[in-house]
Amino acid sequence: MKVRTRVAPSPTGDPHVGTAYVALVNYAFAKRHGGDFLLRVEDTDRARSTPESERAILKSLQWLGIEWDEGPDKGGPHGPYRQSERAAIYREHVERLLADGHAFRCFCTSARLDDLRVAQRAAGQPSRYDGLCRGLSADDVASRMAAGEPFVVRLVVPSEGVCVVRDARRGPIEIAWSDVDMQVLMKSDGLPTYHLANVVDDHLMEITHVIRGEEWVSSAPKHLLLYSYFGWTPPEIAHLPLLRNPDKSKLSKRKNPTSILFYERMGYLPEALLNFLALLAAGPVGGEEVFSLADFVDHFSLDRISLGGPVFDVPKLDWLNGRYLRERLDGNAFAARVGAWGFSPERVARIAALAQPRIERLSDVGNLLAFFFAGRLTYDSALLVAGKIDAPTVRKALAVMQRELDTLRSWESAGIDALFRRVAAAIDIKVRDLTRPFYVAITGSSTSVPLYDAMEILGRDIVRERLRHALELLGAPSKREQEEWKNVGSASAEIPA
Repeated sequence: MKVRTRVAPSPTGDPHVGTAYVALVNYAFAKRHGGDFLLRVEDTDRARSTPESERAILKSLQWLGIEWDEGPDKGGPHGPYRQSERAAIYREHVERLLADGHAFRCFCTSARLDDLRVAQRAAGQPSRYDGLCRGLSADDVASRMAAGEPFVVRLVVPSEGVCVVRDARRGPIEIAWSDVDMQVLMKSDGLPTYHLANVVDDHLMEITHVIRGEEWVSSAPKHLLLYSYFGWTPPEIAHLPLLRNPDKSKLSKRKNPTSILFYERMGYLPEALLNFLALLAAGPVGGEEVFSLADFVDHFSLDRISLGGPVFDVPKLDWLNGRYLRERLDGNAFAARVGAWGFSPERVARIAALAQPRIERLSDVGNLLAFFFAGRLTYDSALLVAGKIDAPTVRKALAVMQRELDTLRSWESAGIDALFRRVAAAIDIKVRDLTRPFYVAITGSSTSVPLYDAMEILGRDIVRERLRHALELLGAPSKREQEEWKNVGSASAEIPA
């Protein structure tokens, strides 16, 4: 049997270092055993999936040096490799489950399900579907379908007994069937949920080993149940520990930059970041902390995966990247890397165009444009509240903007401009007053080149981190404040005239 592994990112945001971590382990396991590594795009979330995100994910993994044998950009014998292009396959398998009595149509409205969750929460019970529609007769189902009532398809789950998940690294894990929800398999729009598509695709793409994050342990019984219902042999399963912040919390962009693009734009070398992720996954190779991808593959086994939560320690990454810069590059190679990182002709031309109307000497560009080539900026936090907005409102604006910038599908100055106008209206302040603290947070100065153009060139990842730093200086929002501000400035919120 040829080993086949996969990584299956969802293109709903920036490429996450956690995706690279999981991809690296799957790549190393497959190549260590002479097998194939696949990339599959799980884009059934039509509201959030974007082609831009897919391109960024593929580009980022390739920048790191992780290559796949089959995927949406390369093709292969098991395509298509985008789930949005496999809808007919999933419908066929749902009909099979319905016909065999392993799934049922659920006509419950969102309002009923919300009421059910509220009641369960009040009773101290876990939120799960109560099985109401499982008892509908065939005639009831047919008449409701004929009337055009929307429905989803749910999984039939045993009410008694225990599911044993045999994890290749952790050993057997027992989960009571009473703790497993009757999962939605097909949404009302006819597209599958992750759980159905994941199982069907892994089987049809002949995946032999599913190596994924430990957040999926609770979903394993649903997947194993589907394999059983279809009469398929499940792949071997292993769950990786989640990457952690230094405080041991789950790695998140609220506490640490998580986008691969951030580390690229900050000037980390791809081989250093990949080496760092390999250290997090399985520790040193032969006692050495600096090693190549080939060395990692040659020495890799699942037994080397530590089950403790690996800490994404940025100072350790800085140390490792410094060693690569000093020890692995000669002068010419170093100069080439610097040029490729921040001084490509296209980038220099865009930045120079912003500077030209604002200088009297070429030497002026140093101070004016230094923020384009910096990481974390150093400035007096008093500058953030030196304008016409008081400190609490500046904190609120920074927090709201940090959140809402992530909703922009296309990162370009026109969209950023529109967002600033929307947030200013929501907070009831003038746009020019709103932008002053953002000039400081983004450029380190209250006056600089045009803000929205500068943000576009810097990129979403650097901007997000600079806003996070500004919030740290003024005081990160509390949970209560986050709850109060969660709809402020959002595209769906009602904006005052």
